[in-house]
Amino acid sequence: MSNRLRVLILAPFGDAGIDAINGFGDAVHEDWRDTGVMWDPEELGARLTKERFDAVVIERDFLFEETFATAENLKIAAICRAAVNQIDVDAATVHGVVVLNTPGRNANAVAELTIGLMLAVARRISESERYVREGLWQSPSDPYTALRGAELSGRTLGIVGFGAIGRRVAEICKAIGMNIIVHDPYVDSDAVEAFGASARSLDDLIRTADVITLHAPPAPASTENGEPLLGATRIATMKARSIVINTASAELVDTDALAAALAEGRLAGAGYDIFETAPIEPSHPFLKLDNVVITPHIGGATDETIERHSRMISEDLGRFVRGETPVNLVNPDVWARRRG
Repeated sequence: MSNRLRVLILAPFGDAGIDAINGFGDAVHEDWRDTGVMWDPEELGARLTKERFDAVVIERDFLFEETFATAENLKIAAICRAAVNQIDVDAATVHGVVVLNTPGRNANAVAELTIGLMLAVARRISESERYVREGLWQSPSDPYTALRGAELSGRTLGIVGFGAIGRRVAEICKAIGMNIIVHDPYVDSDAVEAFGASARSLDDLIRTADVITLHAPPAPASTENGEPLLGATRIATMKARSIVINTASAELVDTDALAAALAEGRLAGAGYDIFETAPIEPSHPFLKLDNVVITPHIGGATDETIERHSRMISEDLGRFVRGETPVNLVNPDVWARRRG
């Protein structure tokens, strides 16, 4: 195994992570936010070969079969995301390339934005700001009535998906004073109860929760009638004046059915950070609703997220050089072959 790695970093990356890599290798950093470049997979493979890179780190780019077939020296492909759908892992495995990811890198960031959206909807913060900026605040007392909101403390929060983000949301909301119920068919009820929460069926959670927050992977058709996880049928069973927060996937919700319930005033509001397209379509029904708080897919957009994934990847690259098993190893078969 090589004693040093030559690493091409095409993602946002912290200085400490680059310094760590330079301690056992040579890092070339080309942040896509600065270059504006999104590489063609085959051209990237050719560059990796020409410049003799042993490892490549991506966030925005894609690594396909043609990348791995062309990159003759490549030993490691790392992605600054938990999901690895931008990498053809099977092709990487065939070509003997170790794949690394960064699970949980943005869990706290997304959790905190989720809380922010909850508070913004419950306390009508966006509406209140517009009220002031547009010169509608003419009376000292009118906003006290016109913009009256609701407190989160004492309310029931329903968390759908209890991975790293859902658990962090539970921790924060428990401190706020909310009652926590959870639905996640892949998490044991004992693990849910360890967080001071209660495991529920999805339908029970939707009927019971004052606030529903989604942290599950995309599920375009999760019911027998082809509706998404939160489709028109389930939206009809939600508590009156409840709130929906979605920082996970637009595919989880029937947007038109939710918009209709919000427009009717049957639901209190929604907070959304994820949409069917990016940017949002100008005709999107949420844009017409004052009780929807919208953010432009910024859930993980924090400096701390970058520092976290930089540390995770630089530490795993260091482990690779030392012959230790990387912590966030996606295809262990390749590592076993290399060790063998």
